[in-house]
Amino acid sequence: MSQTRRLAAILAADIAGYSRLMGADEVGTVQALREHRATADPLIAQHDGRIVKTTGDGFLIEFSSVVGTVECALGLQRLAAERNAGTPAERRMEWRIGVHLGDVLIEGDDILGDGVNIAARLEGIAEPGGICISEDAFRQVRGKIEAEFADLGEQSLKNIARPLRVYRVELAAGTKQAVTPPIALPLPDKPSIAVLPFANMSGDPEQEYFADGMVEEIITALSRIRWLFVIARNSSFIYKGQAPDVKRVGRELGIRYVLEGSVRKAGGRVRITAQLIDATNGAHLWADHFDGSLEDIFDLQNNVATSVAGVIEPALQAAETARSADRPTNDLTAYDLYLRAYAMALSSSARYAEALRLLELAINRDPHYGPALAWAAFCCHRLLLDGRSEDPAAHRLKGTEYARRAVEVAGDDPAILANAAYTLGYLGEDIGAMLELVDRALALNPSFARGWFVSGVLRLYAGQPETAIEHAEASLRLSPRARVGWALLTIGAAHFYARRFADAVPRLLLAIQEDASLPNPYRYLAACYAHMGRLDEACAIITRLRAVTSVVIPDLSYLRNTEHRELYLSGLRLAAGEPNIS
Repeated sequence: MSQTRRLAAILAADIAGYSRLMGADEVGTVQALREHRATADPLIAQHDGRIVKTTGDGFLIEFSSVVGTVECALGLQRLAAERNAGTPAERRMEWRIGVHLGDVLIEGDDILGDGVNIAARLEGIAEPGGICISEDAFRQVRGKIEAEFADLGEQSLKNIARPLRVYRVELAAGTKQAVTPPIALPLPDKPSIAVLPFANMSGDPEQEYFADGMVEEIITALSRIRWLFVIARNSSFIYKGQAPDVKRVGRELGIRYVLEGSVRKAGGRVRITAQLIDATNGAHLWADHFDGSLEDIFDLQNNVATSVAGVIEPALQAAETARSADRPTNDLTAYDLYLRAYAMALSSSARYAEALRLLELAINRDPHYGPALAWAAFCCHRLLLDGRSEDPAAHRLKGTEYARRAVEVAGDDPAILANAAYTLGYLGEDIGAMLELVDRALALNPSFARGWFVSGVLRLYAGQPETAIEHAEASLRLSPRARVGWALLTIGAAHFYARRFADAVPRLLLAIQEDASLPNPYRYLAACYAHMGRLDEACAIITRLRAVTSVVIPDLSYLRNTEHRELYLSGLRLAAGEPNIS
């Protein structure tokens, strides 16, 4: 790697007696150090400091000016004194700081050379809570800041060839240094997230590259979620080597959510942990860990990134929905109306009509709002399929119109494409074209759990039960904490069409247990029992179905495979005991 040389202002700092504090209380000391660093970070950023590296008990920082370096050093001591107020003397954390202006070698993002070594040696001779600066630094700041300087004379520094004149710096008596917090950036209109550099917990420098690559893969995967604003790597990596407070990160980057994590290696295996945090209040929304082998690092990074993105998407949807629900009803935007409708549609199939009303209000506010158009189409589709439509002809027309309008404005948004394909596939559009549409959505975002579910349903419509099972199971793997009833219904229906009735029954029972208002699991379960010769049980399920909807046998024209359609119809007729029922 090439090296260059330049003049730099360097600040080296560590916590005096850190090893003693660790011996007294390891966990508490580590947490206290993180809090001290988090308090220091805004001050360092305010003075344009760049943290070059951190150690267990301190850090090395490069600044653009010596004046800013010394001002930051004084501010760090003031902040430490404030944090130590009321803390027993034996538990206080006090910075020892050295400041120097000199030549350094630049190697990538790292700095080294005598300039760095002198700053570190000055730190070593400083007393706890003290600041020592070199004569070169003193000449630059003398008369420019309100501080008192004590000449300590020439000092011999370890591994430095010649003695150096050193000055101790203290804040001038009667002055107070203002520490201005960074300006908070406004939050964007849509959900926003930053992925912070993952901590390397292994002590192995080689793992640093793996951890950084892991974060880059996750950022790329999250960027495929079109409704999510993802902070670029260059912005989030300014926090590398720090332990920043997530609320501060949220303010400085203008984002609502933060994903942070760590990487730990043991032998040939690695464990990646991740947690999703609401940066507005510090609340934890999700946390999990992923284990894998280092035999193929790229596959491991890709698999973890896909899994993380798959889980985070519904977690963020839920968080955004909860946030919107707290807003006053007289201040609803199209986005808020969409979120409330989305929550209704997922909570119970009995609420599709109410969800459609809110979505149409959102569309009235913004006729080109793709997510609202796609979900409005889906609600029309479900009202028809579930037998709850009071005007089937109107809902069929509206569903088709909303879905086509959604495709027109979708661009490369996989969620809009998938939901539109779902409805148009049900309403009779060319099934091959709809499969291509959902395949395009999955190509845009392979970690899109709902996209895999929709693909499974469309494969079921197309008469491909085995592929339907495969894709529905993929959706469950990607989003194991989301509602599973619809995916289980799809898997159960696919087993039914494959005439594996015994395999279908437990999936359908679980789907009913999750949402007892959803008609289709009852229909498939009744048909299963009928074909298995369990007519009494089939009849009992039909009775329960009639309590949910008056439509026992719905329009099945969406099933393109005539054998599948006949199997379903014959099972329902056997279960109902009325061959001509409709």
